[in-house]
Amino acid sequence: MIEARLLTKVFKDKKRGEIRGADSVSFRVEPGMIYGLLGANGAGKTTTLRMLGTLLKPTGGSASVGGHDIVAEPDKVRANIGFLAASTALYARLTARELIAYFGRLYGMDERTLRARIGALSEELDMGDFLDRRCDKLSTGMKQKTSVARTIVHDPQVLIFDEPTLGLDVMTARAIVQFVRQCRGRGKTVIYSTHVMSEAEKLCDVVGIIHEGALRAEGTVAELKARTGEADLEESFVKIVTAGAAA
Repeated sequence: MIEARLLTKVFKDKKRGEIRGADSVSFRVEPGMIYGLLGANGAGKTTTLRMLGTLLKPTGGSASVGGHDIVAEPDKVRANIGFLAASTALYARLTARELIAYFGRLYGMDERTLRARIGALSEELDMGDFLDRRCDKLSTGMKQKTSVARTIVHDPQVLIFDEPTLGLDVMTARAIVQFVRQCRGRGKTVIYSTHVMSEAEKLCDVVGIIHEGALRAEGTVAELKARTGEADLEESFVKIVTAGAAA
């Protein structure tokens, strides 16, 4: 469902020259799999995901999502993915229900299907208490649940989550992690970007460790631990990143 092939993005800065936000990144995500993109802030996770979501045009390499090329067929890619950005703004004067419905209509959903879908998402994400409250009156956790619902209202097969639990309380973060796990159970293809090691261990079938724009290692959590000789994913991550920096 997702395949990145030497995906590269170079930014030009007047003072710093060329900056490689992503450097020849290659990986593959099969249907029904959660692929974890693990890295520190500024490692290249968001740049890579934005290219896959057609928000950024790659400088080099290529990628396909759901069988569609991200450069040649960006509209088809967008129609078949749900992309949750790390920083998502909501329309303050709309209620959560109105906001989700607005995006559903953008995807061409008919009103009957849309009402049923909002009801199902409200139940799954426990949004009943605030579904008809204006977005500017919602807590951080409520806003994030609304953003998740808005992202997947059209029931896409490919889901891209960029730091979905950032800044959330424990209970809300737990609920979102559980929801992502349910998405895998429905056969969705998921890329899950995070720097929270415990989330990666709980959720991800395969983990890719990205540092300074390059994919330094890839494998299951057990494989990464075995490769580094560490019993803890965090220690494995640090060893892989440090080795890459030294090289």
